[in-house]
Amino acid sequence: MKYLLISTIGLVFWAGLFAISLRVLSYFKGIEDIGDILALKLLSMMLITSFVLLIFSSILTSLSKLYLSRDLLLVHSLPVSSHKIFTARWIDSTVDSSWMVIIYTLPVFISYGIVYRSGFFFYLDIFLILMSLSITASALSSILVMSAVIVVPASRMRSVFIFISLFFFVVLYIAIRFLKPELLVDPEIFDSVLVYITALKTPSSIFLPTTWAFDSIKAVLSGSVTDGMFHAFISMSFTGTLVFVIIIMADSIYFKGFSKTQSAQVRLIKQSSLGSNLFKILPSQVRALAVKEIKTFFRDQTQWSQLFLIAALVVIYIYNFNVLPIEKSPIKTIYLQNLLSFLNMGLALFVLTAITGRFAYPAVSSERNAFWIVKAAPGTIKKFLWVKFFIYYFPLLILAEILIIFTNILLNVTAFMMILSIVTVFFLVPGIVAMGIGLGAAYPDFKAENPTQTVTSFGGLVFMILCAGYIGIVIILEAGPVYSIFMAKINRQALSMLNWLWITASFSIAFTLSILAIIIPMNFGEKKLSKLST
Repeated sequence: MKYLLISTIGLVFWAGLFAISLRVLSYFKGIEDIGDILALKLLSMMLITSFVLLIFSSILTSLSKLYLSRDLLLVHSLPVSSHKIFTARWIDSTVDSSWMVIIYTLPVFISYGIVYRSGFFFYLDIFLILMSLSITASALSSILVMSAVIVVPASRMRSVFIFISLFFFVVLYIAIRFLKPELLVDPEIFDSVLVYITALKTPSSIFLPTTWAFDSIKAVLSGSVTDGMFHAFISMSFTGTLVFVIIIMADSIYFKGFSKTQSAQVRLIKQSSLGSNLFKILPSQVRALAVKEIKTFFRDQTQWSQLFLIAALVVIYIYNFNVLPIEKSPIKTIYLQNLLSFLNMGLALFVLTAITGRFAYPAVSSERNAFWIVKAAPGTIKKFLWVKFFIYYFPLLILAEILIIFTNILLNVTAFMMILSIVTVFFLVPGIVAMGIGLGAAYPDFKAENPTQTVTSFGGLVFMILCAGYIGIVIILEAGPVYSIFMAKINRQALSMLNWLWITASFSIAFTLSILAIIIPMNFGEKKLSKLST
């Protein structure tokens, strides 16, 4: 049933991407003069984005597979040369970091083949291009990782790569954001069609692997199979060269770098008595668990370093609302402002769900093999889970309220919508956090190489589905009453008794769901974890 559920959701998402891609490309194909230009520009953007994602994923995967896996000490003790160990690990890393990107870009490429009525050679070309880009991204990432491990002191190697990856992602996100896609809804942008078309036709650098891939696909789509295969083989020849380079490098420096990683790591954030002083008023057992949770969080550099990424995403999220050209919309501003504010509640809570899945859901699994200490300690599983709940609840509540308050200020919404948004988020956040902690306790993985990977498991999928359903139901329950109140205020009309009964019933059901969303997952997680630990 687990595999069936996961496969069904994956197929539905894949089919959705295919349907959207086919619809968009068919629409572009029907536009005279610039339709093909738009389709090719979309193809170029998708190739660049996919390649960047492949590199980003490969950096993290290569670092983990080549240097930080738990079984590497055993593997390197075998009578096998280091470059063979590297090659096996690198192949594993390449597959692990690229399979999802390949699978979920296929519907877009298939849509191109259908819309442009391409034949067998188009799909062969796509296969060669995707394999080439995946291997190229993995090889470049491995070269970067091996070179950095030799140069950077081993005690700081993991920290440096975490910051490099986060910085790389933030820079990419900001660069895309400052392209200002909101200008597409600005009618004034179409005053200069010639400039617009010229911008679309701007070529990319000839030295980028994505350019060779784009030229190959473009040639095959236009019917020139020979030209397309020529560019595809250029890409593959570069890939083959990189493979030889990394094997030669691995034979020379891989084992030296691995040896350096075995030295003790230096933490960038030192231990302090902050947690102990902060929780002095709590009972001793609760205080011990709370201090342990905070210290464990800051000892793991893969955890606290992502706070910088979240801070950057918060700034970008708020900035998005600052640049919305609301005043140029054909819809009345007062309607649009409050509509966006209402929809923003759901969007902010979905963002919070993703962050909860990253931090709160793996909280129990992060105990790993030391969970027996928690079990042997004087206390109950219930107390253990509730301490984790409150440790993550308060920071996530503050984060969600910051998103809501600042975006509502930028939208200049009414006082009613401001209060409604703040109160709704206040009551939904504990339910989302409780589902993260409860389901993380019900489906723990203490043997996971990286506890954060547990969010991609069956339990993580259930958590995401339940949170999405919970947020959606509450938003739907509030939509009708909020619209009635808002329109009555705009039209200066009084609400009828039937309307008040409807409003009361809707908000009561939403409040009841919020209470149940806290109690049921926490109790479920407690029962499952208690049985597992015994």
